This record gives sequence, C-alpha cells and structure tokens, in this order.
Amino acid sequence: MVFDMEKQIDFEKIGRSDRVRRIILKTVVCAGLTFWALVVLFPFYWMVLTSVKSYSAYNSEYIPKLFTLSPTLQNYREAFTAVPLAGYFINTVIFAVVTVALMLVVTVLAAFAFARLNFPGKHLAFTLFLSLMMIPNELVVITNYVTITNLGLRNTFTGLILPSVTSVFYIYLLKENFEQVPDQLYYAAKVDGTSDLKYLRKVLVPVCKPTIVTITILKAVECWNSYVWPRLVTDDEAYFLVSNGIQEIRENGFGRENIPAMMAAVVVISVPLIVLFVLFRGAIMAGVSRGGTKG
Repeated sequence: MVFDMEKQIDFEKIGRSDRVRRIILKTVVCAGLTFWALVVLFPFYWMVLTSVKSYSAYNSEYIPKLFTLSPTLQNYREAFTAVPLAGYFINTVIFAVVTVALMLVVTVLAAFAFARLNFPGKHLAFTLFLSLMMIPNELVVITNYVTITNLGLRNTFTGLILPSVTSVFYIYLLKENFEQVPDQLYYAAKVDGTSDLKYLRKVLVPVCKPTIVTITILKAVECWNSYVWPRLVTDDEAYFLVSNGIQEIRENGFGRENIPAMMAAVVVISVPLIVLFVLFRGAIMAGVSRGGTKG
C-alpha cells in the first residue's frame, strides 16, 4: 500500500512537471511568434506612418519618430492628383481580370488533359512541359519581347496579357489535385454517357474549388505586382500599371525627395492585395495544402 502511494505521488509529480514544461514551451513559442510578427509587420506600419506625415514634418525629424501627433491626408490627395494613379488602377484591374480569366481556362483544361485523358506520349509531353520550369525567366522575357515587338503589340493590352496566360506550376498543382479525385467517379460518369467537359464542370471543378481559388488569387497578386514585363512592352503612360507607374510617380510626379507622398501611393497600391489576402486566406491555405497532398 505504501509503495502504491509513492508511485501515485511520483506520477503526480511527473504530470505536474510535464504540464509546466508544456506551459513554458507554449509561452516561449507564443513570445517568439509575436516578436516575429512585429518584425514582419513593422515595415507596413512604418509605410502607413510615413504616408500620414507632412513633407515638412518628415524632413524636420532628425531622429525618426514611431508616431505622429498631426496626421494628414494631403499625401493621399497628391497621390491621385500629381499623377494619373486612378488610370494606373484601371489598367491594372483590366490586365489582372482578363489575364486571370484566360489563365484559368488554359490551366483547368491542360490540367484535366494531363490528369484524366489518355493520349500517346502524355507522360513524355508532361515531362517536357515541366522542364520549362528550368528555363530562366530572363530568357523567356527576351523571347516574348521579340515576339510581341515583331507582331506590333507593344503598348497594347494584348501584348501585356498574352505572355501571362499560362503557368507550368499552376497546371502542375491543379493536375495533382485532379488526380486525387477517385478514378471510379470518372468511369461511372463515362458509363452514364457524361462528356469529359461536363464531368470537368460538374465534378472536378466543384471538388477542387479551393485549389482553383488559390490559383486565381495567386495569379491576381502576380499580375498586380508585375513590373519587368509591363516596363518592357509599354512606354505609353496610357498603358502603365500600378507597379511600373510607381517609377513614373518617383521620376515625374512628386520627386525623389517627397517620401511621404511616395509612401501614400504605395499604401494605396498595396491595400487591394492586403484585403484580398485577408478575405481569402482560408481558401489559400486550404488550396495549397490540398494541392500538395497526395492520396
């Protein structure tokens, strides 16, 4: 009886020590994550803070301050009046919407073909297709630039959009997701006389919706942040996007020294992406985890 009580006391001590270790570990992890979150979010805070400081107040700060007692929205007014920022927004929305729509059509059809259809040389074709990911982007940009220039499509939305309507990685991601759907569903649909396109529209697309939403959002972000290609094929301000419009703002808008006005323009440009991520963060994480899991 004495030994049983001693064992019980030992188990209680072990249990208490384990709980204490778990609490300490959880506290350390939470503190580390909080610190890292502050490090990551600080540049965004500094950007917003600078954007609400007046030009004179910003230049008078020999030691940068982490707050301001006299915020102003004058920089945001200048962002829309000194340069055609609204026009850059409209161009970017047109570019992003059309590019994403065409990319979805190409990606869904190509992923379905590689995942479900049987045709001679499918595996070889897919291997060669994946090998395109090994080609440096700089070489692709040069080839696309020469092609678009020879076709006379510079300073057009067509020239901006065409090179961006396909993505090897997105096709691969969606193909892997399609292959997770049991083959029995496809065979049963074929027995019932369902066409491939109807099966794709009624079964695969609804089942794989998280991955498709993820691809859509990632492509929209990619289009919004696109800089090199729009900078190459457009020198007409009427076709500038927000990304390469930033350089125009810096050179011919506020000037290189008006940092608060520049930060205001950057805030305005960044807000749509932040809102998009906040609204669809669950779908993004679900789509990436689903697309990366086999079986």
